[in-house]
Amino acid sequence: MQPQQDKLLDLLRDGEKGVEKELILELKLLADVGLLGYPNVGKSTFLSKVTSAKPKIADYHFTTIIPNLGVVKTEYGDSFVIADIPGIIEGASQGIGLGIQFLRHVERTRLLLHFIDVSGTERKNPVDDFYAINKELKSYSEKLSKKKQILVATKMDIAQDTTYYNALVKLAKKENLELYKISSVTGEGIQDLMDIVSKTLKELPKEELVTIEEKVLYTLKEEKQGFEVKVERGEYIITGPSVERLMGKINIADNESMHYFQKSLIDLGIDEKLRELGIKEGDTVRILDWEFEWYN
Repeated sequence: MQPQQDKLLDLLRDGEKGVEKELILELKLLADVGLLGYPNVGKSTFLSKVTSAKPKIADYHFTTIIPNLGVVKTEYGDSFVIADIPGIIEGASQGIGLGIQFLRHVERTRLLLHFIDVSGTERKNPVDDFYAINKELKSYSEKLSKKKQILVATKMDIAQDTTYYNALVKLAKKENLELYKISSVTGEGIQDLMDIVSKTLKELPKEELVTIEEKVLYTLKEEKQGFEVKVERGEYIITGPSVERLMGKINIADNESMHYFQKSLIDLGIDEKLRELGIKEGDTVRILDWEFEWYN
């Protein structure tokens, strides 16, 4: 058994030395429409009304901790995906809460529905809310801040008066944005909003899923720089990453592999370098743990 085990170990040692890297992967949800807005403005209720998604819904004063996705199927047979993007609150782009984790998901959407509570029950200024969230979008990405938005005035069924809604109307005119008022509870205005969303998506271009930012071309010239030859006590010692990779690819007991080895010495420029240093027939060449005798 021992000879077989030794043979197996030799096979396992063959091959190019591996490279260890640490990678950080980011998952980005792919959706057509993203729902923006502070916690408790009605996004989850809206999503449950227009899709089959079943997000947890209650009068929370904190944000949903996971994005929720739902598919809208229109009466005309087409469909699109909506994502409830939580965590976008003031300071999100600086890492407050779970903001940065969710800002990356907004990047993949084509249209943003910005939900703003106009009921007055939360005692928030809708105009301030709008600018606060848009500030976070811009701080995170200039491209993100330029995505098309539609304003959605929510909770119209419990609005105590029209003060907040009127403020939003003025804001929409100032920023040249479309404004729709809805009640996710009663269903008021939802169909009109879905119709305009479907129409708008058909006009917006779809982005490429893969963006190639840079192409790197590796040439033979760069490979030649990956070795060094030293002469010590009459021996020619070759080191460097290019020869480490080469020795991991060859089997010195195989004739074809050795032919590849000799050709690679020429291609990498090692043969030329040795001749420049005055190597003579019979001299010793050492590469890593291997020792060779030079022949012209």
